[in-house]
Formats: sequence, C-alpha cells, structure tokens
Amino acid sequence: MRLRLLAFLIVLIGANTATAQSLAPADLVNPLMGTDSKPDLSNGNTYPAISRPWGMNCWMPQTGKMGNGWAYQYGADKIRGFKQTHQPSPWMNDYGQFVLMPGTGKIRVGEDERASWFSHKAETARPYYYSVYLADYNITTELAPTERAVRFRFTFPKTDSAYVLLDALDKGSFVKLLPAQNRIIGYTTRNRGGVPANFKNYFIVEFDRPFTATHLVNDNALTSTGTELTAAHAGAVVSFRTGRGEQVQARVASSFISPEQAERNLLEIGTDDFETVKQKARDAWNKALGRVEIQGGTDEQQRTFYSCLYRSLLFPRKFYELDAAGQAVHYSPYNGQVQPGFLYTDTGFWDTFRALFPLLNLMYPSVNAEIQAGLANAYREGGWLPEWGSPGYRNIMVGNNSASVVAEAYLKGGRGYDINTLYQALTHGANNAGPLEAVGRAGVSYYNKLGYVPYDVKINESAARTLEYAYDDFAIAQLATALKRPKKEIALYTQRSQNYRKLFDKQSGLMRGRNQNGTFQTPFNPFKWGDAFTEGNSWHYTWSVFHDVQGLMNLMGGPKPFLATLDSVFTLPPIFDEAYYGEVIHEIREMQIANMGQYAHGNQPAQHIIYLYNYAAQPWKAQYWAREIMNRLYRPTPDGYCGDEDNGQTSAWYVFSALGFYPVCPASDQYVLGAPLFPKATLHLENGHEVVLNAPANSAANRYIGQLKMNGQPYGHNWLGHAALQQGATLDFDMVPAPATTRGTAADDAPFSASKPAAK
Repeated sequence: MRLRLLAFLIVLIGANTATAQSLAPADLVNPLMGTDSKPDLSNGNTYPAISRPWGMNCWMPQTGKMGNGWAYQYGADKIRGFKQTHQPSPWMNDYGQFVLMPGTGKIRVGEDERASWFSHKAETARPYYYSVYLADYNITTELAPTERAVRFRFTFPKTDSAYVLLDALDKGSFVKLLPAQNRIIGYTTRNRGGVPANFKNYFIVEFDRPFTATHLVNDNALTSTGTELTAAHAGAVVSFRTGRGEQVQARVASSFISPEQAERNLLEIGTDDFETVKQKARDAWNKALGRVEIQGGTDEQQRTFYSCLYRSLLFPRKFYELDAAGQAVHYSPYNGQVQPGFLYTDTGFWDTFRALFPLLNLMYPSVNAEIQAGLANAYREGGWLPEWGSPGYRNIMVGNNSASVVAEAYLKGGRGYDINTLYQALTHGANNAGPLEAVGRAGVSYYNKLGYVPYDVKINESAARTLEYAYDDFAIAQLATALKRPKKEIALYTQRSQNYRKLFDKQSGLMRGRNQNGTFQTPFNPFKWGDAFTEGNSWHYTWSVFHDVQGLMNLMGGPKPFLATLDSVFTLPPIFDEAYYGEVIHEIREMQIANMGQYAHGNQPAQHIIYLYNYAAQPWKAQYWAREIMNRLYRPTPDGYCGDEDNGQTSAWYVFSALGFYPVCPASDQYVLGAPLFPKATLHLENGHEVVLNAPANSAANRYIGQLKMNGQPYGHNWLGHAALQQGATLDFDMVPAPATTRGTAADDAPFSASKPAAK
C-alpha cells in the first residue's frame, strides 16, 4: 500500500510539473496577482488588466464605486460593471473610462442597485480573456481585447427583459442611440488631471442584433424619450429578447481623437468573431511573453515569472492611434491638438527607470524606440519631458529620471528617433524648475550652486531629490559623451554626478539632509520616513548612488564598514518614525511585516540594495538575498506582491532577478549578477541572437554560483555587459548549496563605478 501511495505521489508531482511546462506563457499568467489590496496595505494594488501588450485600452471588472481607484479588490463580492480603463495606479486613478453592465428584469441603473454577486470560482481571468458569472442576473459575461477595441459576449437566460447598460460616468458625458445601426455612440470626459480642457474619449458600441427597446439615462434616472443626451452623468440602456443560453455580442472601440477615429479603431475587430479575437489576443501575448523562455522550476515559480512579465508589458501604454493611411497619430494631452507620431503614457519614471525600462531595452527595444519618439513629441508639444505621465503631466514623486530613461535607450542601441531633440529636453529639464514641482527640477538653483537641494528651504524631500539628480546628471554625461557634445558640457554633468558626496554624513555613516549654510539637519533620525527622503528613510536612500558605488564605499571608509552598514539593513529591527506623514503609510507597514529588517522591497528605492554586495567582494550575499526575496515576497496569487507593483517595476525586478542579473545602474552597459532561479532560460533577442542561461543543478538548496562560464570560458566577474549579451551568449552556471567565497572577489570583478570603472 505504501509503495502504491508513493508511486501515486510521484506521478502526481510529475503531472503538476508537466502542467506548467506544457502550458503556453499566456496561460501561466494570473491577472489577479496583486488584487488583494487596500489603501493601507498593498499586495500589489493591481487590477485584472485585460488588454494586448502595451494596448491603448484595457478592460476590467469593476467592484469599486465610481471614482474609486481600487476599482477591483479581490475581497469584493459584487461586480458593478465592466470598465474600459486607462488607470496606471489606484493612487493616480483613471481617465477616459466608461462602463457596460448587462442585466435582466427591471432595469437597474445606479451602481449599487445594478451590482451583481459573483464568485471567483465562476471567474476566469487571462491577459487576453475574462469571463464571469453574474449570479443576480443568470448572465455570463466574456470579453476579449484588441489594442483599441474589445468584443463582448453576453450569455443570457430565457427572458423578454435582457438589457445592457452603458454608463458614460459623471463629470460630463454624452450618449446617442442609433437603433437603425444597433449602436450607441458618445463620449466621456471623466479624468483625474493631466488633460487639456477639450479632453474627450469617444466611444462606439455596436451590437449584433436589433434592440427591442431603448432608454436614455440622466444621472440614474431613466427616460424612454429622445435619442441623445448631454449631461453631467449620461448613459443609455438597450434591451433584447433572448432564449435560454442565447448570446448577445457587442463590438466596442474608443478614440481620444474623434468619433470617426473611434469607428476606425473598431476595424481592429473587423468581422472577427469572439473566438478569433480571443485567439489573436492570446497569440499576441504568447509572442511577447515567449521572448523569454524558461524551463524547469516549480509550477508556482513559472506562474509567478510569467505573471510578472505580463505586468511588465502593460505600461507605458500606447496613446497613439492609426489614421486612414495606417500612420501613427495622437491626441496630445500636452496641448490638446491632434498631432502626428507616436505617444505612450501611464508610467512614472521614478519607479520604472530602475528595471522596467532596462527590460524593454534588453528584450523589446523596438517598442522602447517608439516610446522615445513619443517622449520627443511630448517635449515638442508641452515644453518638458514628463516624469509621471497619466496621460499628461502629473505632479507626483521627485527626481528628473527621464534622463535615465532617455540616455539608457540610446546608450544601449536605440535608434530611429530624434535623439538630439531628446538631449535638448534633458538639459532643459536639468537646468530649470518646471511648471509643476514634479516636472524639471525643483530646487535647481540651489542644486546647481551648492551641489545639493537644501533641507531648510521648504522644498520637500530634498535629500532624495539631490541623490536622484546626481544619478540623472551621470546619465546626461554618458549620453553627452556618446553624442560627442563639447568637453566642457560633458565635464559639467560629470562633476554634478558627484554631488551625492555633499549629503554623506561621516558621523552617522549615512546620507542626511543638509541645510543651506552647510550644516546637516538636526535632529537626525535615520529611521524617519519622508522628511528629507521620499517614501523611505536614510537606511534606504543612502544606497541611491547607482553610478558610483565604489565612491560611496570610499566615503564609508572601505569595504568593511560598507559591508557592515549593508548587513545592518537586514539585521536592524523594522522600527520607523512616521511623524512626517502623520500616519503609518502603507509602504511603512509593508516593510514592517516583511521580516527583513529595514529592507523595504515593497518600494522602489530599496530594490537594488542586495546587488551592492557584488561591489565589495561578497557576491554570495546578493545570491542569498535574491532567492530569499523571490521565495518569500512573490507568488502568483492575489496577495502575490509585497507593496505597490507600480507599472511593471516591481515585476521587472523579479524577471531580472529570476534570470540571474539586475540593472543597478541603467545608464551603464552592465548588469550586476545575482543567481538564476530556473535550470534554464533562453532570451530570444529582437536582433535574432539568443542568450542561454544554463543552471542544470539549480534547486531550492543550490542557490549559490560555484562557477560560471561564458561561451565556454571561465568568467569571474560579478557583472554582464549589455553589448556582449546582444551578440548572443551562453552562460553556464554551476549552482552549489554553499557560498563560493573565492569567486568574484578580485578587484576587477566588481561592477562599474564612476570612481573605478570595472575591467573590460
């Protein structure tokens, strides 16, 4: 009996492993990962985004009330509708949204009245497809997307009173019924900022059958007279007679440009039936996700990996459309005009310069070339580069990290766009305060004169700004060098890139706010969040010297004190001072409960810290912590993140870390080694070459690199070169259960630092 049971368990385990191995990447993705979140504790703060890769429009089931950024929460039990969304984050909220909701019986218009009970047991979520059973109406709703359109399929019971409600939402909307064409058209103006006064999202909804009745809706009041309505809160209802299991389908598209363009966008569906649209969307996701092919590992690890890669390919989203000639054209959120060319939006560079854009440059450079062309358009149309775009300029976060995003793309081979205009945009932003505090550089006159933004001049989060400006200046200097700009110009930004030194306090051995007269802020509590820093404390921001870790090490007194301080991040208790905020913000709570000391992986400033061990000849500690973080803080479940996912950044961290390397300094050519998670991974590069990462002995126990060979030759460095990988490479990792304390310890094994460039 025991032998039979053992044999059964072996077969079962093998079957579970084979399940993941046999599924296509898109079917390993869980769009519900991170949706079990709330404002005071984020497990991702995501929603199930049903879209194409980088698609302009996205669809989601809506459980939250109108205007609530937490539009889908896993713990909810009612759905209020199916919303076209452009929301990048609950904190940024949405724009250009409208809702469809089917029903039966008495027409229920208000969002509370129309809400239907549902269960996750009767819900299917894939990147390319969503289905749910609405229990109160005995209706199954399905949807499948294109980039700017979507097909709905509603399966009704036998009834004379089936209907679909279109809610164009409040803040100004218009609807028009066209019964002869089985259509509803209109627009919504709803937004949360970042748009000109003439902003509209025009929509068209076309059903596959005639209506038996129609109604207009004015702020939740039904009327059966008239065919169009302009109001603060407009809507429409169309009714049908259905048999049991009968399906009513709808094609939906929208445009930020015009009603005519919305109809043109509907051609993305054309005559394709529901299953064809669904299959094409699945194919698009498999093509994008399949660029990174993993083998081995557990079912959970594979699902986590592809769920994270999916999140990395949602933002920034396309904000351009295709005209009658098939050329890119866009409504400009910067000047309100229709302009030619590409435009992408819905991303915050404070988050995404760290790993998301490096992932695009490595695996999807043609997409990033379009993004760069769009940034040049943004500068021409608005006079500044966005640091947080949704869809236009938004006044949130700090830094001038468009410098990193632009410089890295070009330095890593991006071409086909106007780099000279972009360089002009970088220098303009680096030397001027913008119309918003989060555009250009707040405190720039102080920074350029003193080398830092003072703590005592009423510019919030001054130390964080200084540290990020210094790295951004490094990025500008690197781009200036590549563009053969004047030596004096290169020298200026190179000099400014060393401004991080101005904030290093030898007494505490940490970064500290500094006053205008040169004295450091007093009192100083390195556990205080905010104040001189942004969503973090000195223990997090001290390490924000991406481009010159060796220089930071020298300030600390060399490798030993550097390592002792780095170790302390993980051994100190998770104490905090929240006085600056007046409450415990969710980022603090997520650090507190992670049981990793002061390490706050749930927020971006800390996410590169573990890789700094490679600069001080202890790479095995980076390998240890990379595996710990992946094991403990990520899983393909509704609570699968340890903080805000933030437009692909936290996901891109996992993607890179699972492959075994990470872009600590994006504007350099190097990635810093961790250790791979899977026995094998293959990167199918856009140029036709492949990077193969072999680690056949990889396991839960074997997390350390014993030896590494690159193209068959021993490789002792703690970094990989981007240019070398682009030529194609095979990396063979000998994974072992104990730290290999002699590998990667030579002086030239350390990654690049401005104070001591790594060996070539």
